[in-house]
Amino acid sequence: MNRPDTKSLVQFRPQAVLPLLLTLTFTAAAFAADPPGVDITNGQIKAHIYLPDTKNGYYRSTRFDWSGIITNLEYKGHVFYTPWFDKTDLNVYDLGYEGQSVISAPFTAMVGPGEEFNHDGNTGTGFSALGFTEAKPGGTFLKIGVGVLRKPMAGEPPIPVRPVNNGPARAGAAPDPDRYDHSRLYEIVDSGKWTVKIAKDSVEFTQVINDDLSGYGYVYKKTVRLVQGKPAMTIAHTLTNTGKKPIQGTVYNHNFLVVDGKGPTEGTTITVPFQIQSPRPPTAGLLEVRGNQLVYLKTLTDQERGQATLRGFGDTAADYDIRVENKAAGAGYHVTGDKPVANIAVWSIRTVTAIEPFVPMDIAPGKSFDWTLSYDYFTTGK
Repeated sequence: MNRPDTKSLVQFRPQAVLPLLLTLTFTAAAFAADPPGVDITNGQIKAHIYLPDTKNGYYRSTRFDWSGIITNLEYKGHVFYTPWFDKTDLNVYDLGYEGQSVISAPFTAMVGPGEEFNHDGNTGTGFSALGFTEAKPGGTFLKIGVGVLRKPMAGEPPIPVRPVNNGPARAGAAPDPDRYDHSRLYEIVDSGKWTVKIAKDSVEFTQVINDDLSGYGYVYKKTVRLVQGKPAMTIAHTLTNTGKKPIQGTVYNHNFLVVDGKGPTEGTTITVPFQIQSPRPPTAGLLEVRGNQLVYLKTLTDQERGQATLRGFGDTAADYDIRVENKAAGAGYHVTGDKPVANIAVWSIRTVTAIEPFVPMDIAPGKSFDWTLSYDYFTTGK
């Protein structure tokens, strides 16, 4: 889709979708070729944004929010977001490797500042979905930004199969339909109604969901806007609870940073405004805490995975202030949020650097919750 010069409007209301239809293995380049999308610019930076679509969308799985998927964001000759995987495979749990290729499961094949909603309380330390626990087998629950999903029946095999033992993907437990797993594909019963408004420098997404069976409902609005005259972008959100039950949990941004095709290199730094405490020590030999910085000790290679949990933040929005710099690429970004954080996690492999700040939310029926993330992109002249 070419960038429109004036505002346009796209609406659709999809029928039920079965993720089990996603049975092919295909390359990232192939699956990125046809999805509907739009180019926006503010004269300083430009970005390509994919649009929600149940048949041809770039992301059609059940973990991440379908809106605001940003790829190929460019500033001063640097590209900040691009796929961190080479192909996807429905039979892979989380991710895997094949020779020099990184393989992603469809549910985790997100790019850019992808977001996920979780409903485990508001601590950001676990993952569930809205209404999953109280739903009966075959009943419905909600994943915000995705839609109404069906809870599996007892004995229903998961796709993909969760590994039982440690391996290149992730340690796991035996399949349990009463345990929510964001890495499992769920049947989409209703994706609700999506409305998309497009302008030269912004895209506004709205999703409306009402599920009488579970008692939950919401109106979710997300606007991606490039700031005039600056190498900056804002992502503004409003979540309105239209159901009968409170919406409690967290939302986090995965921030899949791939600068010029590079993942974390030696000297890549993550800087925060507080002295870092780490209840989950950084991966030995790969990452190290130095005061208010997390530093990569080496360039990640092969199947290395660098991880950490960052604590030490306070209870105000002042600590949602994170700067990520890839020194080898000579570029990075600075993100701030207008709400406090509940948790900050770091995950990385050789192709991507991801820092994940969690924002808590507790929305009573009839009330709304607003939050905005502000990004500044920079180069170091190297």
